[in-house]
Amino acid sequence: MTNALPRLSLVALALAAALAGCSDQNQAQQGAPPPPSVTVAKPTTRTITDYDEYVGRFAAVDLVNVYARVSGYLDKVAFKDGEVVKQGELLFSIDQRPFQVALDQAQANLERTQAELDFAQSDLQRAQTLIDDKTSNAISKQAYDQRLQSERTARASVAAAKAAVHAAQLDIEFTDLRSPVTGRIGDRKVSVGNLVTGGAGGANTNTLLATIVSLDPIYFEFTYDEASYLRYQRMVKDMGDKAQSIPVRLQLIDEKGFTHEGMLDFVDNIISQDTGTIRGRATFPNPDATFTPGMFGRIEVPSSAPHQAVLVPDVAIGTEQTRKFVYVMAPGDQPQVPTMKYVTLGRVYDGQRVITSGLGTDDLVVVNGLIRIRPGAKVVGKAEAPAAPAASPAGASTGTPAKTPAN
Repeated sequence: MTNALPRLSLVALALAAALAGCSDQNQAQQGAPPPPSVTVAKPTTRTITDYDEYVGRFAAVDLVNVYARVSGYLDKVAFKDGEVVKQGELLFSIDQRPFQVALDQAQANLERTQAELDFAQSDLQRAQTLIDDKTSNAISKQAYDQRLQSERTARASVAAAKAAVHAAQLDIEFTDLRSPVTGRIGDRKVSVGNLVTGGAGGANTNTLLATIVSLDPIYFEFTYDEASYLRYQRMVKDMGDKAQSIPVRLQLIDEKGFTHEGMLDFVDNIISQDTGTIRGRATFPNPDATFTPGMFGRIEVPSSAPHQAVLVPDVAIGTEQTRKFVYVMAPGDQPQVPTMKYVTLGRVYDGQRVITSGLGTDDLVVVNGLIRIRPGAKVVGKAEAPAAPAASPAGASTGTPAKTPAN
């Protein structure tokens, strides 16, 4: 029994050797596997504009806090909370009766002073006639001067009375508070019947009644760093007259692309010493009131003039630690080892990645099949087939394709 075990082991080894020999013989007969194939294509070129993205928020062009100009009891509220009001539309009314009494008193005082002026003028005219008569001593020079002074005093009293009437009329006009701008009004801060304080006391003492914000157009404010500011200043200098209107694009938090277009219209004149940033502002049309003050969004600001750029599909780019690369091949269908080129990346446009450096326009780039490439192994590069044109629906007209915003 002991001698049988070594014999079985020798038999097993012999069988394994025979099988291995058969496998090697079959592989030799079949030959080595062919090199894998990859798809190659030249980079595309297109005119693009580089953009920087910033987060900011909307702000109203006009923001008005409505305060009363006169003090009194609130008599009427003529709007609904949150509605859009037109410029000149009535908002609040204050009880006019005390101001009407003051106006009546001022007008009565004006009539009294006017009567005094009429008498003083008649008295002065009589004195003037007497003093012009050189043969008569009916009036002295002192008496004439006194009548002249009385006429001037009466004239000044009339002017003061007219000013008082005008002030009383203004107070009555101020009892009706009208919207100074067109925009959306907030909720009322005071109900009918409450005493409101107005006048020249300012916001610390006067009663705030409501707040109005304009809607169309609307501002979008954002901040950017000092380095970006210098880059923009140089770009604006190179653009010359075209820099007077710089277009920008906007994306809301629930949107996929930068679909809203506006114009950059203001850059602050001071860089903040606390944050090292400067404030910029763009204006956007808002006819349907989609934007509202305080809302956040993302803005794209041009950081370069339009220029030619080299682009490759984003899937053609590989990563080696912190560096990015693409594989390039020589023309022809013969098997060859791809060459690795390190590149510097830019933005993505319609699925195409901008290559800012490291790649030429005549290079054949591996755009499909990167996972088949092994270090030192040969592959066969096949030209990428041209994309088939998309079929248009029956009756549909073709035109310029819509420009897709940058991601």
